Amino acid sequence: MHKKLVMGNQAFAYAALAAGVRVVAGYPGTPSTELVETVAKLKAQGSAEGVHVEWSTNEKAALEVLAGASYAGARCLFTCKQVGLNVASDPLMSLNYVGIKGGLVLFVADDPGPISSQTEQDTRRFAAFAKIPVLDPQNLEQGYAMMQEAFEISERYHTPVIVRPTTRVCHASTYLEVPEHTVAHPAGTFEKDPKWVIFPRRSFTAHGEVNDRLPQIADAYSSGKAADAFNPIENHGDATPRLGIMAGGVSYAYTREALAIIERRAAAADIAVPPYRLMQVGLPYPFPTAAAERFAEGLGQILVVEELDFVLEDEMLRLAGRTHAAYTVHGKLDGTMPGRGENTVDDLAERLAAFLGIPAQAITPRADASLPKPPALPVRPPVLCPGCPHRGSFYAVKQALKAIGATDAVLSGDIGCYTLGNAAPLDAVDTCLCMGAGITMAQGLGIAEPARKQIAFVGDSTFFASAMTGIANAVYNGHDITVIVLDNATTAMTGGQPHPGTGLRLDGTKTQPIKIEAVLRALGVTCIEHANPFDLAQTTEAAQRAITHEGPSALICEGLCITLSKPKPALCVDESRCTGCKRCITQIGCPAISWDAEQRRARVNPTLCNGCGLCTQVCKFGAIGPNAEAAKGGEA
Repeated sequence: MHKKLVMGNQAFAYAALAAGVRVVAGYPGTPSTELVETVAKLKAQGSAEGVHVEWSTNEKAALEVLAGASYAGARCLFTCKQVGLNVASDPLMSLNYVGIKGGLVLFVADDPGPISSQTEQDTRRFAAFAKIPVLDPQNLEQGYAMMQEAFEISERYHTPVIVRPTTRVCHASTYLEVPEHTVAHPAGTFEKDPKWVIFPRRSFTAHGEVNDRLPQIADAYSSGKAADAFNPIENHGDATPRLGIMAGGVSYAYTREALAIIERRAAAADIAVPPYRLMQVGLPYPFPTAAAERFAEGLGQILVVEELDFVLEDEMLRLAGRTHAAYTVHGKLDGTMPGRGENTVDDLAERLAAFLGIPAQAITPRADASLPKPPALPVRPPVLCPGCPHRGSFYAVKQALKAIGATDAVLSGDIGCYTLGNAAPLDAVDTCLCMGAGITMAQGLGIAEPARKQIAFVGDSTFFASAMTGIANAVYNGHDITVIVLDNATTAMTGGQPHPGTGLRLDGTKTQPIKIEAVLRALGVTCIEHANPFDLAQTTEAAQRAITHEGPSALICEGLCITLSKPKPALCVDESRCTGCKRCITQIGCPAISWDAEQRRARVNPTLCNGCGLCTQVCKFGAIGPNAEAAKGGEA
């Protein structure tokens, strides 16, 4: 073991390797991505021996790969973000009934806020729905221990187990003792057995087994060392407490910090803090009822602190009703705690002080009147990077629609960097639901309004993950849609991971790339156009041909992500030619171009511009070029 500065996802990776994980698979999605990348890096360095790690085409494929490996006795780890679990839910729901052999842990990262997700979906609810145990770490250190314990629970009870950190745990950093070298447990062998085949009669029996093991797990973690580690209870103060605080996940760490602040400031103000009892719930499902009953004994008021849904609050209300308890439960449902977003230490300090009956002004530090009030932070919406090929694709498609008189077309989008195409001035994404949905939603929109052109944008990674089924449906049912594949040769939004079309695997080895055009043709799409999105004229013409084709058609816009391409010399504006029309700003919205209000001219920020040349094609006056002299030499 050696001490190392690691981020949360790296800590979880080290923990899984220390537990002997043999197979790791998942699909990239913030805030979970770095775990798989860490395992791959350690394998490449030779410090993770015998482990197989891969980016699968999507979450469903990943979990099914791992189910097979688990049946053979290998310890397996699945990774995704919270919405990715929806994609994997089909195999997951059956897998819990069938059971596992080698420990199978699902690392599912939730995203309160949401910071980088479509929803604030709570995986604890999903775990209860699927009847699968879930562990909820408060920090990296506990997460490291919970990841290893999850494999033990999985094998002891023959069930998949979810480890559910949230964004702040995934992306926090600390020094941690981690192994220098790990060796994966041997895979074992697959033994043929009727139990691996899920028939209705087998499912009925298995459902009873699931129902039997859940209370066993809850009891096992309600007392002894297991409870002390994951569901600890503490009394604070000399007298018997009447107030109780229950918290889960990172909110427990926030709560402890907020309580420390309250006690320190109350002492400075000579105010007594009433005695209280504090409990962490690290195993929210199956709920540790016996431990919760010990926590609630003698209490009159209980405050539940958690992020996302009111999972623990529901459990305490259910427990109170079942036991006819006299305590009152406060939390999200009665408005004592916020109903959405992340908790913060400062906000919790105020809410906890109010719950403890301490005047807020007594614990709130006074502002220095001599200091000016800080200005409000400006709104800074996310935008496509300067030089992003998607900008040219969106602009050209809209120009093509304008040319054929179809400006009322519906532009269905998808999950990825290109979702940002919805913002002005591009205004090129009208819908975005989930991965792959833009293609099938375009078909439904076309059925409802057959006179309107239907365009569906999809990225190259998402094409392989979720788009092919929708395209097959369009061909089979003859839907008149145009699919625009935005191929930037990487999974850009989550950090540049490879996918089946790149010709690279996660470990850097080369493989035969799957050609998007070949897949489209195999699915029955006959009209397929190609274009370079940095060439607006070419892309506009290709888009016109694809859009005017009757039936399913496709345009593949091929331009490298700026993280993969070498930047060209920055452009600049020739002030003698610039008329101040703002076309370069109002048409493409590149963040490298700004407006000089004093000179009434456009300006190019050379530290942002990568010389893609898109603005030179938009400017009608040849006022933008590699440098001032070049711009004077003729129209761009």
